[in-house]
Amino acid sequence: MSLAPPEEHVLVVPTSLFHELGCFQGFCADVDRYVGPLLQSPRADYRPRSQMEIDPNFKQLIPYVLFEYRDKEGQRHVFQYLRGGGQGEARLHAKRSVGVGGHIASHDGGGKAAYVEGMRRELEEEIVIDTPYEEQCVGLINDDANDVGRVHLGVVHLCRVDRPAVRPRESELLDAGFRPAEDLLAQLDTFETWSQICLRALYAGEARRT
Repeated sequence: MSLAPPEEHVLVVPTSLFHELGCFQGFCADVDRYVGPLLQSPRADYRPRSQMEIDPNFKQLIPYVLFEYRDKEGQRHVFQYLRGGGQGEARLHAKRSVGVGGHIASHDGGGKAAYVEGMRRELEEEIVIDTPYEEQCVGLINDDANDVGRVHLGVVHLCRVDRPAVRPRESELLDAGFRPAEDLLAQLDTFETWSQICLRALYAGEARRT
């Protein structure tokens, strides 16, 4: 009889630490206030994913990467896709998304370097990037209004690409491609909650600092 593979351990921080730094709902652009203190805290830890998915005492740190392209007229286009049935978090299936990324796992290493490595690994697993780009951490997402959000904390990265040459590597990223940001704003109800929050904050001027 074959043994089951070991369970994935993912990077988490106590929800109480997030509250000490300043709890918010939605999007916050104050990167310096949160990212360094969370990643460098001795209270950050790797714990079994199955337990963390149902324990609101911890927040799983998730890099959430957006890709933006500006055309010759200056119009902003954002990479988006539809989540298929076999991709990622089951509670988000059949929703559109503008975010690429996932959990930081114990095999990614330790400290801030593990976060960077985990983000790189997730991008390589999910998409192919055939263009130069500049990456910037632009904010965080917290959404305690639903079961998924209560156990996750998103760290939002914006990659500004030279050309709209980003395509799926995973077959479960469906109907993928760049679309004008204004078109996505007009279809917000088809997107997962985190994407709705990002689109409003970054493309409808609703970003704020705590």
